[in-house]
Amino acid sequence: MIPVRRVLCGLLLFIAGTASAAVPVDHVVPMTEKSAKTFYVQGEIAGVGAVDFLVDTGSSYNTINEHSLAMLQEQGRASFVRNLIGILANGQRKRVAVYRLDMIRLGNNCELHDVEAAVFPGRTRHILGLSGLRKAGNFTFSFEPPQLTLSSCLPVAKPPSNGQLAAVQDIGVGKGNEQ
Repeated sequence: MIPVRRVLCGLLLFIAGTASAAVPVDHVVPMTEKSAKTFYVQGEIAGVGAVDFLVDTGSSYNTINEHSLAMLQEQGRASFVRNLIGILANGQRKRVAVYRLDMIRLGNNCELHDVEAAVFPGRTRHILGLSGLRKAGNFTFSFEPPQLTLSSCLPVAKPPSNGQLAAVQDIGVGKGNEQ
């Protein structure tokens, strides 16, 4: 007969082990501060490659540009969701298409799947807005050091090919396309 004390100790150790395994791990994604006090995270859009995302908690959606959308459509990595009327930061109303992207990566260790992104004309910058941040769960935006801490990232299935994501030139937003 097994002593009750041994069974209780084993049960407590089992419960403690499973409870700690269920605690989500936060993912820290470094940010870079650029001109005009804007913050960017290095990332990747599956089918496009390495990009810099402007972190914009005032934007309801992630955004991509028409050039990136064309690349994604060629590969079947974006599906149309709906059209909407967006209000840009300058107050202008604009009809934009929203697409669901297969996967985006933030930093080297955070994958988000099925993220909705609004499409803007030309080669405007990519934005990490609330549609992406919601997929990442609770998040903390820190200034010192500049970083995002994300609570619900999926583990990265395949690490970036060069071990780190390369920074991409910020091509900015053309006149009349401010976001």
